[in-house]
Amino acid sequence: LPVKKKPRTFYSAEQLEELEKMFQEDHYPDNEKRRKIAAVVGVTPQRILVWFQNRRAKWRKLEKLSMKGNRKYPASSA
Repeated sequence: LPVKKKPRTFYSAEQLEELEKMFQEDHYPDNEKRRKIAAVVGVTPQRILVWFQNRRAKWRKLEKLSMKGNRKYPASSA
């Protein structure tokens, strides 16, 4: 049987603002903190878990890009 995907969760501007604020405080919230965030934002703790996983991936990607841009000498293509 095909696996049913969960419908995409769309967040309001207020929810995203709250999530971003929480992300600045802690990139890796524990189970208890995720439950509290879920109650404030109004979604399930599982959705919070996924949002933080995706946000950390975006954060790592941006970190990698900024490190690349800060290089004084570009890597040679040998």
